[in-house]
Amino acid sequence: MKQRLAKIKEQIHFHNYRYYVLNEPLIADAQYDELMRELQQLEAAHPDWIVPDSPTQRVGAAPVSAFETVAHSRPMLSLGNVFDQDELFAFDKRVADLLRAEGVLQNQAVAYNAEYKFDGVAVSLRYEHGRLVRGATRGDGVTGEDITSNVRTIASIPLRLQGEPELWPEILEVRGEVLMHRADFEKLNQAQVQRGDKVFVNPRNAAAGSLRQLDPRITAQRPLRFFAYGWGEIRLAGAATLTEPFDTQSAMLDWLRGLGFPVDEHRQVLQGAAALMAFYEQTEQTRAELPYEIDGVVYKVNRLAHQELLGYVARAPRFAVAHKFPAQEMTTTLLGIDVQVGRTGAITPVARLEPVFVGGVTVTNATLHNEDEIRRKDVRVGDTVVVRRAGDVIPEVVAPILDLRPDHTTPFIFPELCPVCGSTIERPIDEAIARCTGGLVCAAQRKQSLEHAVSRKALDVDGLGTKLIEQLVDSGRVKNLADLFELTQLELATYPRMGTKSAGNVVLALQAAKTPSLARFIYALGIRHVGEATAKALAEHLTSLERLVRANEDELLQIDDVGPVVAAEIVNFFAEAHNREVLTQLNTVGVAPQEPEDFRQAQEHTALSGKAVVLTGTLPSLSRTDAQALIEKAGGRVTGSVSKKTDFVVAGSEAGSKLTKAQSLGVTILDEAQFLALLHA
Repeated sequence: MKQRLAKIKEQIHFHNYRYYVLNEPLIADAQYDELMRELQQLEAAHPDWIVPDSPTQRVGAAPVSAFETVAHSRPMLSLGNVFDQDELFAFDKRVADLLRAEGVLQNQAVAYNAEYKFDGVAVSLRYEHGRLVRGATRGDGVTGEDITSNVRTIASIPLRLQGEPELWPEILEVRGEVLMHRADFEKLNQAQVQRGDKVFVNPRNAAAGSLRQLDPRITAQRPLRFFAYGWGEIRLAGAATLTEPFDTQSAMLDWLRGLGFPVDEHRQVLQGAAALMAFYEQTEQTRAELPYEIDGVVYKVNRLAHQELLGYVARAPRFAVAHKFPAQEMTTTLLGIDVQVGRTGAITPVARLEPVFVGGVTVTNATLHNEDEIRRKDVRVGDTVVVRRAGDVIPEVVAPILDLRPDHTTPFIFPELCPVCGSTIERPIDEAIARCTGGLVCAAQRKQSLEHAVSRKALDVDGLGTKLIEQLVDSGRVKNLADLFELTQLELATYPRMGTKSAGNVVLALQAAKTPSLARFIYALGIRHVGEATAKALAEHLTSLERLVRANEDELLQIDDVGPVVAAEIVNFFAEAHNREVLTQLNTVGVAPQEPEDFRQAQEHTALSGKAVVLTGTLPSLSRTDAQALIEKAGGRVTGSVSKKTDFVVAGSEAGSKLTKAQSLGVTILDEAQFLALLHA
């Protein structure tokens, strides 16, 4: 009897693979249903035989009250975009130039894996010893939400891998897209109407809403599907830290398909930008015939070794790009123009529109960018305007239709005073953005500055949301960041929708935020032009808040991520008396940013602390990622180009122009053995 149960499970896994991955079913639906019924009967008679990867266990988990947060072992990065042929050819040229500079590409064109960009929801699936153990949303790319119970209900996601178990990786993280076919979406909305429930706007929203159901039994009723397009951590059986079993993107996708994952059947390996453009144009012509929505195509350098050489910039890879389809446009009436005040005082004009459905959503507001754009486009209240929305980009007003302009319209006059605090609006020379001069006197800037400071990537104060910050500022209780840390549970509980327990949780979160990393603290200050990457570079180079406050422009310009504009902004920020006063108050209430731990260790144990290191060529045993991690852990920093400021160049085989330049400048050159010896000196 137990052998029969095992055989039925194998048959069902096999037929799922034939149906969802190969699109070649071997049995009719009725026969498949009969196998499932027999399995259910056997497991009902022998409940101790039920295991988590049984096909019957896709549905039935109890609802949860909230999703747990999980950290991705490797970040789920976003892609840069190109929108036309010129941008595509420029991307290809950058890639080719970088690879030629590294000496790994001669005169041949770069090979790319071209595939569809599915319009769905990105997820990560973790398998251990061949069995699904976790599913997570992309989240912010570093952390996501645990939706394991929900992804288990999706029939095209294997609960266990195909093939021989001895060939399964010990750990495999598969990245892909959950989506809904157009026909399934229409049927779902019809059912929603019949039940009197709210209909979904588009398949993507339906997929996203279905994945985030706290009750997986609801998710199981939604016709979701999955396509794999990438991977995260991979650990092969019998090896400690192997990364990929194949050397190209296309071979990896073939491997994932063999393990049971649906992949894009339209993908192609193409040479050069002209071939990519032809693929894009053909896809755009035939996209309406697809059963699902796509919003563009994706190009990835095919050779994985070349991907590693190209690396990443900010939070996106240099070796890949999304080629988006033209934005969707509609016309509507411009009802009014308001101005909004941003965190740094930026004044942004916003168009108030007659609601219009464009790009899959109902749009009522759209950006007008700045004063120059309003004048250039000659947009006036009362105009019929073209509104464009490209993917997740904020809707914008493209242009007025002058033939439909009503009589007696007048040009928009940009305000001279801030609509929030009444301070003068000034526009710095050579800048397109006008700014409120009120600073922290302006409630709008204060609210957004505080909201930025407590955000997840900054001080990460859970429970302190937009509404509560607005109430605290409007009541006059909070005037700056330091005031937040003096809030008590008793006074927070007096604010609307704040119970005693919630108030206590906010106070605990604020206490926990008193010892942030220096990088997070710098980012939380909201200095103009200082994002996450620059904040990290400042923390690693200067190592303390005191040194940052005292730094002049010349010192700051020694840091790779800091240019003249950013250096000036940093110096000006700390020159402001009220900013220094806030820092003093933060210190008084016990906020103490922590200097980088790796730097403290590096000062005592390595010869690389504070040194600039360039990597070039292929090292015998270390990947570029591993070498960079060792350098950063030792207190050094990896830079992308050789200059007089470079301390060491670590060179492997096929080193290119960077090695030549280092030799001409007299920079110390290390091979891998010398590099490792220096690390342990």
